[in-house]
Amino acid sequence: MNGVVLLILTVGLGIIAWASTRMHALGFRRRSGTRASSLPHHYGWYVALWTAVPPLIFLAIWAATSPALVTDMVLQAPAAVQLPPPGFERAAILSEARALAAGQAHGAFHALSRTLAPAYDAAQTRIDWIATAIVLLLALAGGAYAYLHVRPEFSARTRIERVVLGLLLGASLIAILTTAGIVASLLYEAGRFFSVVPVTDFLFGTHWSPQSIDPRNPGASLGAVPLFWGTFFIGAVIAMAVAIPFGLMSAIYLTQYAAPRARRIMKPVLEVLAGIPTVVYGYFAALTVAPAVRQFAVAIGIEWASSESALAAGLVMGVMIIPFVSSMADDSLAAVPSSMRDGSLAMGATPSETITRVMLPAALPGVVGGVLLAVSRAIGETMIVVMAASGVATLTANPFASTTTVTRQIVDLLTGEAEFDSPKTLAAFALGLTLFLITLLLNIVALNVVKRYRETYE
Repeated sequence: MNGVVLLILTVGLGIIAWASTRMHALGFRRRSGTRASSLPHHYGWYVALWTAVPPLIFLAIWAATSPALVTDMVLQAPAAVQLPPPGFERAAILSEARALAAGQAHGAFHALSRTLAPAYDAAQTRIDWIATAIVLLLALAGGAYAYLHVRPEFSARTRIERVVLGLLLGASLIAILTTAGIVASLLYEAGRFFSVVPVTDFLFGTHWSPQSIDPRNPGASLGAVPLFWGTFFIGAVIAMAVAIPFGLMSAIYLTQYAAPRARRIMKPVLEVLAGIPTVVYGYFAALTVAPAVRQFAVAIGIEWASSESALAAGLVMGVMIIPFVSSMADDSLAAVPSSMRDGSLAMGATPSETITRVMLPAALPGVVGGVLLAVSRAIGETMIVVMAASGVATLTANPFASTTTVTRQIVDLLTGEAEFDSPKTLAAFALGLTLFLITLLLNIVALNVVKRYRETYE
């Protein structure tokens, strides 16, 4: 039996174990006259887990090791003596033989592959039957062991709750371990980069030209200041100049002025912007906004405006993060007690004065936190700047000029045919580590702002 059939068989045995044990547990009170310490389905799940989990663990290990075992068995066949020495040609012949045996190919480039295909088929069949026997043995042994413990005084519920707790702990550890792995890989590769390029040259250098690196002084061409400035200029200046006013004003309107029916319609429509794929924003920036920005610049007398200007990428990025600012501001304004608003109006303040002098100051921690989170989202954006921004690193404050960002350069550095251990490629990991630290710092500042200035209302 192949892996899919064995998986279905294991699940089927688990279902049978659950149903039969549950029926057995339903008769505890009738047979012994005592009340069971757990519900019938707890006993069913206990036996089902013992029936299914050991075979599933075995199948996971078997799936990773069985191809190597099959290949080792094929290499023991008499026809395998004709194989060339280990290398690309030998791997190609074995791959073709494996495909022929599995029915995934109808012809082979090497004649030896047809000779080895029956050996692969026989070895795979033998391995599958061994796996089937082990799966059945583990399922029956585990199910029998658990079934013998099924008694009214046995607390199956406690065992099941421990299993569920372990699953929840494992699920939470996945995110932590993934983050730790990402940070560890960034630190390792960035460490290799900084062993070649001094940190000061990278962080404070003003010339970025990875295409023309001098092997004697690679740091002279890898100064990342223009990238940091372009990222800040596009993501934190232009994008925020769009997102903050529109996001904040939309939140004020939806919470303070809009009728309930209008809010029910407009808020979901506004949040649709957050669900649009960033590649769509990138196409929109490159094909619509960028030409329009250049035409506008020419119309006002700026003939040298770039078609890959910082303004085009920043405008679209700002539109993309409007929902982030609006949602955080909306929640913060809605959390302000209505008694504060009513008290201000009762004292004779106008609605606009109440909003600017009472509501916004009270909601300021949430608004500031939302803005900082939106900034961290903007400076980490990739697709928009890849498709709309330039790849030329420049230090300019002109929004109609071309500039680049850290994420755009990471994409450029990791695509192409450069050697992986070259300073040019390793620079991508140094940029990634720097961007990670910046976004982490922004998130920490945002959380501290919310925590420090949060007001508790009774």
